[in-house]
Amino acid sequence: MEDVAAMAAVSAMTVSRALRDPNSVTAETRQRIEAAVDATGYVPNRIASSLASQRTNIVGLIVPSLRNSLFAETIQGVSDMLGSEHPLMISDSGYTLRGEEVAIRAFLTQRICGILLHNTKHTARSRAMLRNAGIPCVETGNVVRPPVDMAVGFSNHDAAQAMTEFLLQKGYRRIGFVSLPVKENDRAAERRAGHLTALARAGVDADPALILESQPGLRSGGEALVRLVGSAPDMDAVFLSGDVLATGALLEANRRGWDVPGRIAIVGSDDNELQESVSPPLTTLRFPRYEIGRRAASMLMDRLTGRASGPAVLDLGFTIVERASA
Repeated sequence: MEDVAAMAAVSAMTVSRALRDPNSVTAETRQRIEAAVDATGYVPNRIASSLASQRTNIVGLIVPSLRNSLFAETIQGVSDMLGSEHPLMISDSGYTLRGEEVAIRAFLTQRICGILLHNTKHTARSRAMLRNAGIPCVETGNVVRPPVDMAVGFSNHDAAQAMTEFLLQKGYRRIGFVSLPVKENDRAAERRAGHLTALARAGVDADPALILESQPGLRSGGEALVRLVGSAPDMDAVFLSGDVLATGALLEANRRGWDVPGRIAIVGSDDNELQESVSPPLTTLRFPRYEIGRRAASMLMDRLTGRASGPAVLDLGFTIVERASA
């Protein structure tokens, strides 16, 4: 707080007052203090000053979206492992790095004892806050080396490469690829890269007309399929790197009377109960999301109790589930 006060040319008491009640200082003073807070990475302590440890037993978890059921299994695995000893505080980033940064700052303000991030790409400020916090941090969703602290998950690159190789081995050559926007989504970027790696290794040219970014949702998956067929009528297979998108594409193909897989093969990624029930059942990638959550929480608790120290990276792999859609 003294560093913030010096940089903003005010007293520490003014900083404290501005953080408690922003309207208690002038707009100019508030702007100077906010700029100094951002520059120093200062995180206000909302815990009562009488708490000697200055830490709660709460664990923070940030996922890209609370609406996406894909993250439910991971959340459940985390919760089951933490039990009642460590209450879980959950937030979402809205699929943006800025959203994650805001959530990290809010969690650290509450003096959580550890943090789990379903993301491995972060802003420089997020990384600085995590390093300075002095609490265990586990990244999930993509295996990275080196992690901020610890990581558990799978390689999105290798999984997408394996699925594209699966299609190539089945004889498909004009393979479309659909993902969420890759700009701030490391998982989507890695899956696209894995797809392109498989094509290159097979000597198949990557056609830009077959690569597409899409917004999430069933309707978006259907719209993506129609756009790809319109730009590349000879497309014989499409890999949608999320099962909601893939299911939307499958429903749209059925609606239009396009035979799957006779006219076009459709494969997805992530697998859940719905993919077994659609017609035809969807070929997809399966990830051990519950186990990822459980192991991530276990790694965090081992660090908190002193049973483990130092960086750790755990790759739990993936499985291709072959069904009738390809």
